[in-house]
Amino acid sequence: MIHFLIRRLPSVLLVLAATTAIAFLLPRLAPGDPAAIAAGPEATAEQVAAIRVEMGLDRPLAEQYVHWMGGLLTGDLGQSLQFKRPVAELIGSRVESTFELTVAATILLVAVSLGLGIFAGSARSRLSRFTADASNTVLLAMPPFLFGLLLIILFGVVFRLLPISGEVAVLDDPVIGLQYLILPAVAMAVPMGGHVAMLVQSSMDNAWRQDYVDLAVAKGVPRRWITLRHVVRNSLGPAAVTIGMRFGDMLAGAVVIEMIFARNGIGQLGVSGVLSADYNLVQVIIVGTVLIAVVVQLLTEIAMAVLDPRVRLGA
Repeated sequence: MIHFLIRRLPSVLLVLAATTAIAFLLPRLAPGDPAAIAAGPEATAEQVAAIRVEMGLDRPLAEQYVHWMGGLLTGDLGQSLQFKRPVAELIGSRVESTFELTVAATILLVAVSLGLGIFAGSARSRLSRFTADASNTVLLAMPPFLFGLLLIILFGVVFRLLPISGEVAVLDDPVIGLQYLILPAVAMAVPMGGHVAMLVQSSMDNAWRQDYVDLAVAKGVPRRWITLRHVVRNSLGPAAVTIGMRFGDMLAGAVVIEMIFARNGIGQLGVSGVLSADYNLVQVIIVGTVLIAVVVQLLTEIAMAVLDPRVRLGA
């Protein structure tokens, strides 16, 4: 395990270094002057120039980058240009919402994708196989935002079973909080489950053709035991890695889902920062999202080694 982490450390550091450079430059390529926005529409050119100096935007880009990186490494995330509050405080007030949504969506993604994939990989009749293939096709063709709108119409307008906008923290009121969480979590997770389900199905189809399965069949081992003990276990490794990659997609997809369901999470905060040219806020959100995705990817690779004995982290 330690050798694996040491071998991966250079690539992780390289990814994070490249991410900080992109996160620093990307907001500055967008139109809009944060100094002019902070000064207000009636500010004079002299006032805008003074605010630009106060924000440090008059300094060379390289100097701004070094100053920002120094603060990032010491835990000083800077001040939001739009809200006039520390970036760490702003993100801390919104992170619970996005964390709840992403965790719930991940749990649903695992349940839906593995359930459908194992069902498809174990199906023996033509009807079962057709049902699984049709379900996978529908999920692959359904974008999360469209699925979210359909859920709003069906469960919020037609039948009025669940709330369609706003949120209540699950820790404050678990029953009401889950009611607000169900639709956005399903909208994020279910459309992404098709790809993982097809990967599990393909891995199981390949596993059924392996010699160790033929040997187990020849010994008279029950099919259900072969499926659970050999086929499923050896087919979950690629799915674990894919789910880890999908976790990063869900963090990005949270932006759209939070807008549709009016949730006050990191995604909505990032959109607000982009529209107001709030460099400090957008930079930290980008770096934080990539850092979380990298950590999850490492964990999924470790999980793959645990699930599949043929994989060794230190090899």
